Amino acid sequence: MLKPGSTIGILGGGQLGRMLAVAAAQLGYRTHVLAPDEESVAAQTASSLTRADYHNKVVLADFVAACDVVTYEFENVDVTPVEWLAERLPVHPAPAALRVAQDRIAEKSFVEKVGGRPAPWAEVNCAADLTAALERIGCPAILKTTRFGYDGKGQVLIRDIAEAPAAFEAIGGPAVLEGFIHFSHEFSILIARGLDGRAVRYDPPHNVHRDAILRTSTLPAPPEIAAQAEEATALAIRIAEELGYVGVLACEFFATENGPVFNEMAPRVHNSGHWTIEGAETSQFENHIRAICGLPLGDTSLTGAHVQMENLIGDDAWESALTEKGAHLHLYGKGESRPGRKMGHITRVVR
Repeated sequence: MLKPGSTIGILGGGQLGRMLAVAAAQLGYRTHVLAPDEESVAAQTASSLTRADYHNKVVLADFVAACDVVTYEFENVDVTPVEWLAERLPVHPAPAALRVAQDRIAEKSFVEKVGGRPAPWAEVNCAADLTAALERIGCPAILKTTRFGYDGKGQVLIRDIAEAPAAFEAIGGPAVLEGFIHFSHEFSILIARGLDGRAVRYDPPHNVHRDAILRTSTLPAPPEIAAQAEEATALAIRIAEELGYVGVLACEFFATENGPVFNEMAPRVHNSGHWTIEGAETSQFENHIRAICGLPLGDTSLTGAHVQMENLIGDDAWESALTEKGAHLHLYGKGESRPGRKMGHITRVVR
């Protein structure tokens, strides 16, 4: 067990790091953020900040000397410096989880290996690959970059095979084609797995997206999701066990007539789990800190009969939440509001 007073290193300076630092402070831990960003909202709640490139070995050596354990708040940090750190101190989740989650082809292959079912897919490296894949998988389909895509970025919907050349040009590099899935609901499974291999899971929220960005996560989920939660949870736990995973893992699914279809995994705390701060006995952020420090995991039960998290995006109004009964406002301290940018969230709990 890592004793309170120890320092947790956090790679990344965004809002997830911000909320991890708050949870760590509540348990008596210090946090040290390492991020290259000019604006780091995580630094507003962390104990200390180093603003530098992840590949600077001098900086990394100082980071090792300052920290007792390291975690990360987003999966697009280059795995090379993470592996360098993992050779010198504990890093959770392990770099292997990053390697899988950073590449959609590696991710889908891995999930199939452990018994999961992603949408029909094909690797695409050239225009001819895309044409062949569309002939096999059919339209509509979605062409995605293999790396660094999130919130709808790095993907193109193909409605007809005639759109293939323009779609490949828009992506401009290695890609994966995914067949279109007919589904009733989107949902996510969040589990926390400790150093001892014990895992707990949160109730699955019903996630609603708009313009490819999560807008709301609502609990309890509709029956269509509840009926598929056990199978989806079992897959998430197999993924974690295979990777020797420690921390919070999020897996996104589509609820279909034939059962849950795996969409993607995030080796970190997740936007669809923000409701847990007020809506669960132990938040995803606290359970992540507990897990990586070797503490017992906390209760994940709902605190209310109905819970909903609403993202605040761009210029979304938030003032009315301050006087709304049962509403909990979280603003991330970002300076510039722009379309598509997550500025905060509101969680509403009905008891």
